[in-house]
Parts: sequence; C-alpha cells; structure tokens
Amino acid sequence: MEIIISKTKEELGKRAAAKGASLIRRAIEEKGEANIIVATGASQFEMLEALVKEDVEWPKVTGFHLDEYIGLPETHPASFRKYLRERFVEKVPLKAFYYVNGDTGDPQAECARLGAILKEKTIDVAFIGIGENGHLAFNDPPADFETQEPYLVVTLDEKCRKQQLGEGWFASFEEVPQQAISMSVNRILQSKAIICSVPDKRKAEAVKATVESEITPVIPGTALQKHDAVWLYLDEASAGLLKRRDEEIPQNSKS
Repeated sequence: MEIIISKTKEELGKRAAAKGASLIRRAIEEKGEANIIVATGASQFEMLEALVKEDVEWPKVTGFHLDEYIGLPETHPASFRKYLRERFVEKVPLKAFYYVNGDTGDPQAECARLGAILKEKTIDVAFIGIGENGHLAFNDPPADFETQEPYLVVTLDEKCRKQQLGEGWFASFEEVPQQAISMSVNRILQSKAIICSVPDKRKAEAVKATVESEITPVIPGTALQKHDAVWLYLDEASAGLLKRRDEEIPQNSKS
C-alpha cells in the first residue's frame, strides 16, 4: 500500500484522479479498453471532479457502480445512481455504465444480474473510499471476507447510517435505509489496481485502523493490506493519527 498525503482534499482529489487516469490509459494501451469501479459519497467529490477532466479515451471505458441503498428511488437526493449520473456518467462519453438498482423490489435478483455481467470482466481500476466505521463499499463490520459473490445484500450498522445523516444526505436518521446492495470485499480486491481516496478528520481513526491494525473483518479496510497495488490518498486531516507519518510518509510523495 502506497500512502500519499496532500495538504488539502482538493489536492488529494487531483492526485488520485491523475494516478487513476494513468492506470486507465495503460489498460487501454495494453488491451484496447478499460473497466473501472466508481464509488460515491462525500469523500469522492474532489476526485471525481478532477477525473472527468483527465485526458482519457472514455468511449473505451466501461464503469461499474459500487453500491446502492435498497428501496431508495433514483430521484432521492441520496441516491447513488443520481450521484454518479450527475457527477460522472453524464460528464464523460463512456462505452457503458452498469448501475446498481436498489429499487427493483428483488435485490437478490439484482445482485445476480450484476454479478453475471461483472463475472466476464477484469476490473483495471477501482476508485473507492473508506467509511468512518472502516467499511469498504457498504461492507460494514464485521464484513464478509469469505463470500465469492460479486454483489450481496448487506445490513448497514448504526455508525454507517449516522455517517450518511451527518454528510447531509438525509433529513433524519430514520430516513436512512437499513439495507443496501454492495460489491463484496473479495470482488473489490480482484481489481488490478485500487485508488482509495479518504479526506477529512472524521476519517482519521478509520485510516489509522486500516493502515496499522492486523487484517480483520472488524475493520473492513484492513483487507486492502492484502492487495499489492493500492494507492491510499489522504489529506493532512485524515492522516493526522498515523504513527511516524513525517518519517515514513514524505509529504511530497509522488502520486
């Protein structure tokens, strides 16, 4: 895991996007196309804003949605389909984008549909974040590290739901859905490269646990330690609790 610390989350977003774009370009050069996973949430604002400005042959790129609430219509302000459409899909001419539809009435069938599509693909770059509770996608602790299913139905824990409320997506805690469809931890780790963007002080404890704890489902982010091509992009605030950060993680680390 390579850790890159930026002074601001705007700088973080630009550096994460630049690295991700370079990996997409490499995949296109090698095989004529690229497949990517795209995350959502407040942590991805700056990265996505920069990514859509990168010089990429987007008509050769296929995107996959990481997770979505169950039972939430696409018109809701918190819908991740709405988020991705407005911040990414409508801004670049992709070859295709596969959304997670959590409002079908049959979430297990939706998991199967997406899993069948993803089964035929190699993900070149996964753009992800880490939650305040250490989750990857919506795999809250204790996360299922064993399932080989690409997508699964998960139950959101209280800390995760409070994070969604705190970020302003919902008017009350009661409105936050209790379940979601999420890409599994194992499927995320099958990606050839992972760009993980995690700004803000409220993520500092989760970052410290992800980097410094042993691998455990209780801290889902620690699964990233298993992967040999992870770039973790932090700002000063989210990196604030890391041990010996000034000695071990140069502030001018290359992205």
